[in-house]
Amino acid sequence: MTFSEREVEYLGSQRLGRLCTLGPRGEPQARPVGVHLGPGGTIDVHGYDNARSQKWRNVLRDPRVTIVVDDIASRAPWRVRGVEVRGEAEALLGAGPTDGGLSGDVIRIRPERILSWGLDTDRLTARDVA
Repeated sequence: MTFSEREVEYLGSQRLGRLCTLGPRGEPQARPVGVHLGPGGTIDVHGYDNARSQKWRNVLRDPRVTIVVDDIASRAPWRVRGVEVRGEAEALLGAGPTDGGLSGDVIRIRPERILSWGLDTDRLTARDVA
């Protein structure tokens, strides 16, 4: 299994993340995106016009990406939690839903490294994905 049970539970409860791709000159570009668990332990980024976006073009040019999904679980006491996924992405035309105005075009991220915090403990855990 790619994600732990707690990571699956957390990612399934969240809908917003930040996707970082590499721009035309190699500069990082971060964008807020909708996040969904995909098939086979992947993360899917759906959108209204994904195939026409800069993030789509960036993935086609260089598939290395990072996505962060996090939130503040409590302010008193202070408790943050989240998951960061580093990996390679592919741009898939028509692989996703088209309801609610979504284009059906998906950026699918295959995790290579997963970091999480605040899910089981306050400590950061990190591991490579085989």
